[in-house]
Amino acid sequence: MNPDSPESDRPAPRGDEPSAPPAPADPVSEQRPGGAPPDAVADPGPLPADEPRRPARTAATVVGVALALAVLGAPLGLLWAALAPDTPVLKTDQGAIYADPQPEQPIAADGWFSLLGLAFGVLAALTLWFVLRRRRGPVGLLAGVLGALAAAPVAWQVGRRVGLGTFDRLLDTAPAGQAFTKPADLRAGGVDWVLGVLPVPHGNLLLPAFGAAVTYTLLAGWSRWPSLRPEPMPDPAAFSWASAGTPAPPAAPEPPAPGAAEPPRG
Repeated sequence: MNPDSPESDRPAPRGDEPSAPPAPADPVSEQRPGGAPPDAVADPGPLPADEPRRPARTAATVVGVALALAVLGAPLGLLWAALAPDTPVLKTDQGAIYADPQPEQPIAADGWFSLLGLAFGVLAALTLWFVLRRRRGPVGLLAGVLGALAAAPVAWQVGRRVGLGTFDRLLDTAPAGQAFTKPADLRAGGVDWVLGVLPVPHGNLLLPAFGAAVTYTLLAGWSRWPSLRPEPMPDPAAFSWASAGTPAPPAAPEPPAPGAAEPPRG
């Protein structure tokens, strides 16, 4: 015991002993109900599964689109009949012959059908691409090709029958030497029947399907979406400079408390 300071060496009472500082609370456990540990958090369950494919709906889409395009082949045939020139013929005892030994009208009829068929296929592919966005891919391509393939014979048969009744009547009743015209028909295309039941078009009847296939494939190749379907655009705020996570400068050291001993030098 120091006689100069008798109170300095006296033991402090047991009740006045400084208590240990409280342990810091876990902020994560405070946010969970009941302070449960991380492993005790309820499992959110499995992620939602993708929408199941429906083959019946896909088949109905292909058939519906193909039938719609086949019906549109009728106005295509009327347009072809209006643009393609008729061929002048002469009535003879053996039937009708060309008035010109080398007529250009049949070639023009084939050319008009080819151009209109290609344009029809391109427009059909563009329409399917922008209208059936959720069916982009093999389903849209198959529907467009089958529809254009069915529209071509329909256009041919509808167009060639415009004025065909008048031609047949004149062919039966006109006297020899009378001149009249034959409606447009195709010479570079037609339909072959396999086993008598399966129609197989050939020649320029394939051009509408060719135009649809090429156009749809090019649209798929130039699409900026891997799935070919429009995807939600990312949030522009996620790419801002403020969210780039730039590290903050280190804080300056705090000044020493008044009366604190200076650190030893040298």
